[in-house]
Amino acid sequence: METYAYGFPRLGRKREFKFAIEDYWKGKIGEDKLISSMSGLEEQRLSDYRKNVDVFPKGEFTYYDNMLDTALMFGIYAVKNMDGYFSCGRGKKALEMKKYFNTNYHYLVPVIKKDQKFKIAWNKPLDYFNNFKGKDENPVAIVGPFTFLTLSRVEGDFYRTFSSLCKVYKKLFLQLKKAGVHAVHMEDPAFCLDVSAKKVKAIVRNYKKMISGELDINLITYYDSVDFLKELYKVPFAAIGLDFVSNEDNLNSLEKVGFPEGMRLICGVVDGRDVRRSDIAAKVRLLKRIKKAAGLDDGRVLVSNSAPLFHLPVSIENEPGFGPRHGNILSFAAERLHELALTVKAYTGETKEAAAWSKAVKGVRSAGENRVFDTLSLKEGVYGKRRKIHRKELDLPLFPTTTIGSFPQDRELRKMRLRFRKGALSRAKYEKFIDGRIEALVRKEEETGLDVLVHGEFERTDMVEFFAQKLDGLITTESGWIISYGTRVYRPPIVTDVIRRKRSLTAREIKYASSLTDRPVKGIFTGPVTILAWSFCVRTDPVHKVAFELAGALNAEAKDLVKKGIKIIQVDEPAIKEFSPIKERKKKAYFGWAIRSFNLCTRLPENIQVHTHLCYSEFSGIIDWILKMNFDVITIETAREKGKVLETFARTGFKRDIGPGLWDIHSAHPADIKTMKTILDKGISLFGADRIWLNPDCGLKTREWGEVETSLSRISEIARKYRNRYGYLSKGTAGSRSHFS
Repeated sequence: METYAYGFPRLGRKREFKFAIEDYWKGKIGEDKLISSMSGLEEQRLSDYRKNVDVFPKGEFTYYDNMLDTALMFGIYAVKNMDGYFSCGRGKKALEMKKYFNTNYHYLVPVIKKDQKFKIAWNKPLDYFNNFKGKDENPVAIVGPFTFLTLSRVEGDFYRTFSSLCKVYKKLFLQLKKAGVHAVHMEDPAFCLDVSAKKVKAIVRNYKKMISGELDINLITYYDSVDFLKELYKVPFAAIGLDFVSNEDNLNSLEKVGFPEGMRLICGVVDGRDVRRSDIAAKVRLLKRIKKAAGLDDGRVLVSNSAPLFHLPVSIENEPGFGPRHGNILSFAAERLHELALTVKAYTGETKEAAAWSKAVKGVRSAGENRVFDTLSLKEGVYGKRRKIHRKELDLPLFPTTTIGSFPQDRELRKMRLRFRKGALSRAKYEKFIDGRIEALVRKEEETGLDVLVHGEFERTDMVEFFAQKLDGLITTESGWIISYGTRVYRPPIVTDVIRRKRSLTAREIKYASSLTDRPVKGIFTGPVTILAWSFCVRTDPVHKVAFELAGALNAEAKDLVKKGIKIIQVDEPAIKEFSPIKERKKKAYFGWAIRSFNLCTRLPENIQVHTHLCYSEFSGIIDWILKMNFDVITIETAREKGKVLETFARTGFKRDIGPGLWDIHSAHPADIKTMKTILDKGISLFGADRIWLNPDCGLKTREWGEVETSLSRISEIARKYRNRYGYLSKGTAGSRSHFS
């Protein structure tokens, strides 16, 4: 019995990946130095594998995103150098970003033209095979063609495109075989989606032709179960990797259809998505159940992680502040590799080390329940009445302008925040510093001509971590970074106990900002589902119970803000789609409790205008659920796709207010006038001029002040022009103030 691991984080223990690439972007290092730094990181990753596991892939490493790399491999895009490569992710014509299945990792969406001719333009797996020598039997990594096309935007016929691409994959495999490669690690998590019978037939037909036996192809699936295992057995894979952690569906399928002779089973039994330490004895029992169901001998079993390990921080060794209570119940990516080795040892009877490792792990995690909760949604008809109340209360002009919440955080700010956290700066001096930043921003917002202001979130390290540090029941890390997209990283908190709010979370800063202006200031906080989605959870309770605790705590905060005179409450839920199951049959139960959590959080007097912000999701499949959320205004990401997502809302007869993002803040360029006009005109044609808000795509924390000032000035300027075009300047509103004259 061997161990098999994949997806180990590329970030590095000290975020070397992030800093090297950003130094390159800033011109501090050249291309040669960048490549040297990245090669060193890859060597370290491979070393981590070698110390712990038997089999692991080469070539998983990417400088930005593996979907982009795959598009370059097959000639969909061509770049001349590193600048061209990175422009695909952050240039003026950057590819659209979407969430990778139901995770917080963002991938770049290739566009496959109708007449696309695929070719091998870059044999990336072979490059890594040649440049990183080691055990030649280890496979090289590649994204499977079905997953690649499923996540791409295919403009032509899917089946013809799929057949054409598989033929080029076959050529790639032949090149690899000729160069001495023995095996391929091919990730196809899209097999775990709801795959139609027609697509299953296409997969079997094309993959049988693509895989000719020249190479050992290890198929890797994750995030859920494969519903067509019996059909998949017709393809001559050397091994199939299945997720046995997310649920028991794969195990149930094995009990029904068995497992084919001559094929190996890569058993994903160690959790690749959460940090609760493994109960090694329980993993051994699970392995025995899998072996029995599949009828396998030990030599055909490989013990693996259930999903890519890049969803976890690198190592708990970087967290010296964790005491025994927490440190002994957690495992990050490096520890997961160790757990794979421990599981095999324990399986063979060497249980002492495994028992010590799992000693502090108590209880069995609840599998949840299929109960469908009442969402507590308001009837759609009440929003017309609410809208009239809000217009009277807020007195805003047509095309009101605002931002999503955060503003740039420079080195000085981060330094002051760190000094305060370490006790080197008194609370009084820290709050005075933050107040100075808030006051400067409010004046800047007024000068720019924004109608609804924000306080800038200068006191917040992160939209989830900040709240975790103020609520009871969560802990945060010092170095638990993971990649969200590109070089953007965040530190997920960890839910350890019952969640309670024992003090105010946001009121001091928001109230101070409100005292500086006569314009509305939004009270903004992250919603319960997103806090939960972007955190790890080591509790054994059903997930909805934790979400309802968060909703109660956040509702208490919202009510405090209302008491202090705040008239607009914004609850951000960018993760409400990504946290949902990827199987349609499981979504009803999820959205029942998820929407209920949001609506519990926003139970406020009807004169309070409720905003929400969603981003980087495919809304078409969940729009009916979004409409069950009790909000008056929704702001969404639309800039990269130039407003296309607005059509999804329009098809429902959407009657509430909407703020399509006009500036792609994830690129390195200011707002484009032409793009803004395109999106605005589309929004007006679909919803009417009186329902459109103007705002950026997302928060501005990572942007530079210069591009922020330029972009917001352009947004305000276009608002003035559109007000004039639609003949509206209402006396006594923000629209009639001097900066609009």
